[in-house]
Amino acid sequence: MVRIGEVMLFVRDLGERRSDRTSLLVLHGGPDVGHSYLLPGLEPLAHDHHVVLFDFRGCGRSSRGLADDALQPEYVIEDAHELIGHLGLGPVDVLGFSTGGRAAIELVRRFPRDVRRLILASTSAYPASDADPYLRGWNEPQRRQAMEDDAGGALRNSTFFVWNLDLAPAYVAMVENLDDGDWSYERWLTGAMHPWVNGNAEQILVEFGGRVLILHGAKDMGFPVQLAERLHRALPDSELAIIEDAAHMCHFEKPETWADRIHSFLGCG
Repeated sequence: MVRIGEVMLFVRDLGERRSDRTSLLVLHGGPDVGHSYLLPGLEPLAHDHHVVLFDFRGCGRSSRGLADDALQPEYVIEDAHELIGHLGLGPVDVLGFSTGGRAAIELVRRFPRDVRRLILASTSAYPASDADPYLRGWNEPQRRQAMEDDAGGALRNSTFFVWNLDLAPAYVAMVENLDDGDWSYERWLTGAMHPWVNGNAEQILVEFGGRVLILHGAKDMGFPVQLAERLHRALPDSELAIIEDAAHMCHFEKPETWADRIHSFLGCG
């Protein structure tokens, strides 16, 4: 547990700090649960890389029961910045997963000196509405929605998050062991929650100028892969790694492949 200002953050170290390699800071998604669901894809990196994960305020084992005003994206960004300094890590490589990818872009905007390289995993630099044209006419999401409805919530959105339905029971078992966070989806719907990125995310990444890996499942039904391809075209020096036959939780479906892409990008091979 690490105190950062008004909150206590639960922090996990994987691997040992190395003088020859930059630490990797991970920003999880949601924010609805803590970071532990990302471990299947990150533990394979620990044999030769230092990985630091933390639960956002209001999630997992970090401070809970905070006032709504304290549960805003800008405080997560400030917590990450302060944590980097507190642990003496900076500058770091940053991996942002899903919503954490948006947080990572804002971290780059506000604290560019904190970040050396950036990994955007299963996320998007574009407004949610930009996904609609790519989802239109794709029947699989609708078919899986019907499966979710028939199951009455028992599938826990697993049919959307994993492509291989044989893995859905294992995914459900994993998320059933995670505590729901304090962040309210309704506050986002009503506009009470501030944006994760302030400004044009694509332009922020262009101005960042550091190396960027765009890591994405080919069958992502939340952020279609075309959005990742679009960002890759906008960032000529970026790397694009598509995980075939995997959806949003591609780190869970194909952890070794996912970790290998990160390993290669970070120059560990």
